[in-house]
Amino acid sequence: MKPVENELPVSENSYTAVDRDRTLNVPGKESPPSAPKHSVIDCDIHNELSTIDQLMPYLADYWQEYIRISGYPGPSGGDYPRGAPISARPGSLPQGGGAAGSSLELVREQALTPFNTEIGILNCAFRAQSVKQEDLAVDLATAVNCWQIDEWLTPEPRLRGSLVVPSQSPARAGREIHRFGEHPQFVQVVLPVRSFIPYGNRFYDPLYAAATERNLVIGIHYGGSPGHPPSPVGWPSTYLEEYANMAPVFQSQVISLVAEGVFDRFPDLRIALIEGGFAWLPPLMWRLDKEWKGLRSNVPWVRRPPSDYIRDHIRLTIQPVDTPPDSGSILQAIEQMESDTMLMFATDYPHWHYDRDEEAWPACLPEPLHANVWSENARAFYRFNGGPS
Repeated sequence: MKPVENELPVSENSYTAVDRDRTLNVPGKESPPSAPKHSVIDCDIHNELSTIDQLMPYLADYWQEYIRISGYPGPSGGDYPRGAPISARPGSLPQGGGAAGSSLELVREQALTPFNTEIGILNCAFRAQSVKQEDLAVDLATAVNCWQIDEWLTPEPRLRGSLVVPSQSPARAGREIHRFGEHPQFVQVVLPVRSFIPYGNRFYDPLYAAATERNLVIGIHYGGSPGHPPSPVGWPSTYLEEYANMAPVFQSQVISLVAEGVFDRFPDLRIALIEGGFAWLPPLMWRLDKEWKGLRSNVPWVRRPPSDYIRDHIRLTIQPVDTPPDSGSILQAIEQMESDTMLMFATDYPHWHYDRDEEAWPACLPEPLHANVWSENARAFYRFNGGPS
């Protein structure tokens, strides 16, 4: 059967016409980036494996044999389809082949240097949580963390790492956190927002206990593949539906964390919501407070308004920006949060949510707020100066 041709007109400004060659590393016309005036802490840079073979030196012989015999390619949540324009910014595919985000040199050139970044936090999207063989999941997580130390953290002192853990087994995830948690460049434990059960459940308490003992943030990141539909009403038909539906999943996790009393059980727990937007949070805070007033007898352990817990314990990265790209809309969202400390700068490299580096964050915001978002909110939250949040 002859394929149906695309009947939509393609303008010369479309991704297909202009950016396809740049995505394939063909030189194009791009505006030179302008570095911010402030220190920059980038809270979401992706470091990716190109192939599971990169983990072989860190795995026991029997797992190496298992992978070779079975042809096991490693876990994949399908979070970033390689052909989707938003999955890889122009020029981020290594010349010698490999995944976007797999080259330290390109990360330096395209993520760290343009913004004169002081600290960049890595978030490896290796979904150990989706590996059904638990022993393999544990050893793969350990291998990924060793690989991060050798290939990313040791060669580049500006980078900080996020531990990959088998969260389907919180006790063993806790042991992984204790194994690596004293490494000075690991500052976070990364979990996918799509989970087997909501993150407020006591099932995850051993993981949270280990993270707080090691002074690590829990980073809840876009994506994951637990086997459940990525929407509240079932399986979608398109990637667009799945991508846009991730915001309600973030909301569900926030509700669960607050309502199930996680922050009362772990008063030092810090949660970063990464790559999930932020404009949805103010109405959620308002609605949670409203319903809590009438139903707090149902959750007697929630002793304060939910919005108080959220402001105290949760921060959000700015990419993808989900408000109109003007300072008024963003200021309104911040005002409705009743806090100017909740948003943290992120490029989400190599994913592509803006056309030029200077569009990563509106430059017309008031100066104190600008400095907070570029670096100071993250500096306080991740305790980079060694002080309390």
